[in-house]
Amino acid sequence: MTRPLPAPPGAPQAARRPVTTTVHGVDLHDDYGWLRAGNWQDAMRDPTVLPADIADYLRAENAYYDTAMAPTAALQDRLIAEMRGRIQEDDSSVPRVHGDHAYSVRFAAGAEYPLILRTPAAGGAETVLLDVTAEAAAQAYFSLGQTQVSPDHATLAWAADVNGSEFYQLNLRDIGTGRDLPYHIADVASVAWADARTLFYVRVDARHHPNRVYRHTLHSDPATDALVYEESDTRYHVSVGRQRSGAYVTINTGMNDENEVHLIPTVDPTVAPMLIEARTTGLEYEVEHQGDHLLILTNANGAVDFKVMTTPVATPSRSHWTDLIPAEDGRMIVSLSAYRDWTIWMERRNALPRICYVARGAPIDTAQVIGFAEDAYALGSDPSPDYATDGFRFTYSSPTTPSQVYDFDLSTGLRTLRKTAVIPSGHDPADYVTVRTTAPSHDGAPVPVTLLFHRDTPRDGTAPCLLYGYGSYGASMPAGFSANRLSLVNRGFVYAIAHVRGGEERGRAWYEAAKGAGKPNTFHDFIAAARHLIAEGYTAQGRIVINGGSAGGLLVGAVLNMAPQLWAGAVADVPFVDVLSTILDDTLPLTPGEWSQWGNPITDRAAFDTIRSYSPYDNVTAQAYPPMLVTAGVSDPRVTYWEPAKWVAHLRVIKTDDAVLLLRTNMTSGHFGQTGRFAALADAARTYAFALAVTGADLSPPSG
Repeated sequence: MTRPLPAPPGAPQAARRPVTTTVHGVDLHDDYGWLRAGNWQDAMRDPTVLPADIADYLRAENAYYDTAMAPTAALQDRLIAEMRGRIQEDDSSVPRVHGDHAYSVRFAAGAEYPLILRTPAAGGAETVLLDVTAEAAAQAYFSLGQTQVSPDHATLAWAADVNGSEFYQLNLRDIGTGRDLPYHIADVASVAWADARTLFYVRVDARHHPNRVYRHTLHSDPATDALVYEESDTRYHVSVGRQRSGAYVTINTGMNDENEVHLIPTVDPTVAPMLIEARTTGLEYEVEHQGDHLLILTNANGAVDFKVMTTPVATPSRSHWTDLIPAEDGRMIVSLSAYRDWTIWMERRNALPRICYVARGAPIDTAQVIGFAEDAYALGSDPSPDYATDGFRFTYSSPTTPSQVYDFDLSTGLRTLRKTAVIPSGHDPADYVTVRTTAPSHDGAPVPVTLLFHRDTPRDGTAPCLLYGYGSYGASMPAGFSANRLSLVNRGFVYAIAHVRGGEERGRAWYEAAKGAGKPNTFHDFIAAARHLIAEGYTAQGRIVINGGSAGGLLVGAVLNMAPQLWAGAVADVPFVDVLSTILDDTLPLTPGEWSQWGNPITDRAAFDTIRSYSPYDNVTAQAYPPMLVTAGVSDPRVTYWEPAKWVAHLRVIKTDDAVLLLRTNMTSGHFGQTGRFAALADAARTYAFALAVTGADLSPPSG
């Protein structure tokens, strides 16, 4: 048959250099392990040092991608123009009062990056703290990291990554002069101010493991900075933060499902860190300081969906913790914020979030709820950086409602709309329909699915569908607004998000059910969501394009192997597809900390067998696959470039069809693709053009 996006002749063929390793008595054969460069760590910092044979292969794949996608070039240009037309170019944030100042960001028309600004809270002249566009001008890649203002508001700590490797350089800017101090600190993961002259920061080692906390004094040589804490367990990653009260800096060290917290008093930053509660298998907790107590968000004592406990600062260990907000099955407490006079938390029930608050010291049954009416929506919690305030900010959106910013007065309950995102090209929510439906999975588990489609889209099985999923690490996929998606929806697509197990949309148990041996539940849930959409007439078999990135790319790879006939195409962005090899390799940056998520196949034969049973690279079989677009980034420290490269090379040899198979590697960036608000539109346009092309959808400009 004639395919809507045919495969050009001359697809690259990677050399086969077979290597066999034996693990648990099982021979593992790998023809393409050579695509992992011996100097991959150097290549992350400088992609130009990639060995020639590997770079040549990746460039050949890029050239093949360019040839195959050339028929969609005009479409991609139209999509970019449409999406850009929905962006307010001269945009600015709602100012955030912090102390005696109000901070905001503003985009000039045409600028890729913002200005970071400050004015006196009482009104007055504007100060440009950081012109991000100017800082990025000389870089092929630029990602702004943390920006933190010192407690006296005199110094700005700001970090940037200039190659996508996530090795951030920390700079310190004197706000009075507008100039950076004449030194910087390399390879910084996080930073927290203690006082006006002292800050703590975490450095990453050569393996990209954030494991050392240093204390720095302004205007001193970073080479003399004191090492405050060092984590020797490679499973644990370290971060620092400052409590809203200003009384403590926290050191958090943990992995996916386990952590511990230390406190350092800001009145004396030289004091040794004080441990709250030692790491215990399966124990998670976060700390918020409030007066003479600590509030602790934790899963202690069987609180599967978490609860809030409290303890005196003087006796912070677990033996002194008492319940403040008891656990409730099915009610997941997602985040906690402590003000001087208020306790605020976000919780999720049946895949929908809400915000709750209670006055400090008041009975918990007097807590109030900030409620919403739509069937599917997304909330963002944005508490004030100030401690002694009654103001709380949150953002709201839904698949049909652009983002809205609200200020909320906790003392009066007054909600004030401060901003609604403007869609310059026009947007009428009444033109669109949002549906929350439920798909029964293979074991009866109810999988929530959020749908967005145009009101004129027929529900007779003819509509194409883009089905998105993730399903790992407890990350919940919000049912929020995306202006970009309208370019698909306006062309007759149904856009669907499958809230599969592995996220926490239905509480912690929803996540726990897809860890370790339960990981295949993620893939079964996604397939069940697709079949439910077909049964309900939203789309049809062979009309669904699937999309996922990183661990969501694992999901895409697994379901391609399990049910290839369901899909019209697949877009796998920086996909985690060589799972078994990666989780067997404890020299990779993230592997040790991943064992609590997937199991440790090095020591556990059952975990080895489970991972081997679904790892996409290891389960490619001689069958027909749908058209596929796969992306990678040479400097990606999260999913190394050779995973998607090996997968594509293996698929080319094994699959039995003539469908197009494309690998596009960004040779100058990492996990998150292009930066800049307009440059990033090219990534979305590529995905949408591929989805439109492989479904044979109407490629003409939309009517609305």
